[in-house]
Amino acid sequence: MNIRSLTRGDGVVIGAAVLLFIASFLDTFDGSGSDVPNAWDDLGLLMSMYVGGIIGAALIVVARALPQPRKVAGLDLGQLGVALTVFAAWTSFWTIIDPLGAFTDAFEGADIDTGAGLILGLIAALVLAAAAVATPLVPALRAGLIPAPRPPQPQPYGAQPPGGYGYPGAPQASFGGQPPYAGQPPQPQAQAPQPAQPAGDFSPYWFAVPVPRPLFAEDGSPSPIAELAPGTWYLAVEQGAQGLVAQTQDGRRGVLRDTSGIQRG
Repeated sequence: MNIRSLTRGDGVVIGAAVLLFIASFLDTFDGSGSDVPNAWDDLGLLMSMYVGGIIGAALIVVARALPQPRKVAGLDLGQLGVALTVFAAWTSFWTIIDPLGAFTDAFEGADIDTGAGLILGLIAALVLAAAAVATPLVPALRAGLIPAPRPPQPQPYGAQPPGGYGYPGAPQASFGGQPPYAGQPPQPQAQAPQPAQPAGDFSPYWFAVPVPRPLFAEDGSPSPIAELAPGTWYLAVEQGAQGLVAQTQDGRRGVLRDTSGIQRG
């Protein structure tokens, strides 16, 4: 798992899930002279609103951090997580409208108001669902959650090896003067298998992506085989008809169809 692939939107999802967990322990109703329950006293409310939202947030974060998409019963983990967060927000909305629900008989005739647990739970569930849905759509939420450290300074003596192999020099700034990645790539001789000899005059080189990018199979399959994450170096093997053929550090090869904004080493 690569935590550098987490986005700001994922950070909002995590924070909202924490608030939802806290809200489950607060009073569901605000009344006097009664044994006021919280969400843990109503299994249906607990599982549909609070636990459902927390599980949805966990699936979104795990799906983002995994190197390649995972599916359960044919459903992508991230999509399943988004659906659960929307369901939790829907449940919280109707619970606010009818807060007593199954407790109507128990509190009949009492002066009962909506408690802090439902109010905070509604806010957290709405923020959670909004962040889950908006993250793929809003560029500000797609930015990396963990800021990249400063790139290492180039050595005062010595030169780069020719042909694009070895460590690149100091990366040039982009996107408003800030580099989209940090760190130096691994030595391909020790950590990555040697690629096949490319055709033509293409020279392999190291590169990094500014945002998470899917890597597709070379046979043209529409399903990604991996996800390239910012802050990690990858080796460009050749320029194919479908896009740039890249090789990950574990030796997998695939086609990077979107090469906009990549930084060469």
